[in-house]
Amino acid sequence: MNKNGRRTVLVTGGAKGIGQSISIEMARAGYDVAVNYHNRRGMAEETKAEIEKLGRDCFLIHADMGDLKSIENMYNEVYNYFEDLDVVVNNAGVGKEVYFLDTTEEDFDFMNLVDWKGLFFSSQYAAKRMIEHNNKGVIINVSSNQSVGCWPRSTVYAPVKAAVDKFTKNCAMEMAPYGIRVVAIAPGYTNVGWPKGDIRLEAEARLPLKRFASTKEIAKGCIYLASEDADYITGFTLTIDGGALLPVVAENDFVKGVPVDNKQ
Repeated sequence: MNKNGRRTVLVTGGAKGIGQSISIEMARAGYDVAVNYHNRRGMAEETKAEIEKLGRDCFLIHADMGDLKSIENMYNEVYNYFEDLDVVVNNAGVGKEVYFLDTTEEDFDFMNLVDWKGLFFSSQYAAKRMIEHNNKGVIINVSSNQSVGCWPRSTVYAPVKAAVDKFTKNCAMEMAPYGIRVVAIAPGYTNVGWPKGDIRLEAEARLPLKRFASTKEIAKGCIYLASEDADYITGFTLTIDGGALLPVVAENDFVKGVPVDNKQ
């Protein structure tokens, strides 16, 4: 808790999309929020205004989550401001759709640097500070259902998210003696404002629940995993994808979702 006796959370990449909803919903749940942003200062200011409308404190912190010195400075500034952190949500991430045979070293490094290396060391800085402050905190990593399912043009992004899932388990085991829980959420198709005509929009009708998630629904997963209701959950990835991973493509396309009479 901070100097005002309120719970605190740091959300990386917290100014837009899913991160923005996580920042606002954590405030609605009673947290003061540190919102990290990289190049979206205007959206960060909008997020701060929404959080303050809820009567919560918001600290905006610029940092490049692909740069370890920048991550270290971010934690120093957040702790100087709030004095303590109860929850860290490693949400910052980048993505690029590229076919395997077309992937360059720059593409590979681009996604690994923020989504994997940055998340790893953000978790390390958070854990060290929580241990130093004797705080049995929670680290929440944002993964993706692509860590399990296979999508085209995702031979870098998906393995990176699979690394996040495995890291969550190993880190959870190492941090358990300190009372620190490490968990993850894995969103699927989420309505983040894709432009009209985007090919991803065609997938909505084929999902078992026939709709995309809202960013608020993804944020609610973080609220739960950070709460006392989840105190006995660690090393776990919560998939929030409306059943996108459920269909067996060949058979489901064949029967068109119509029940099959299995009687002999």
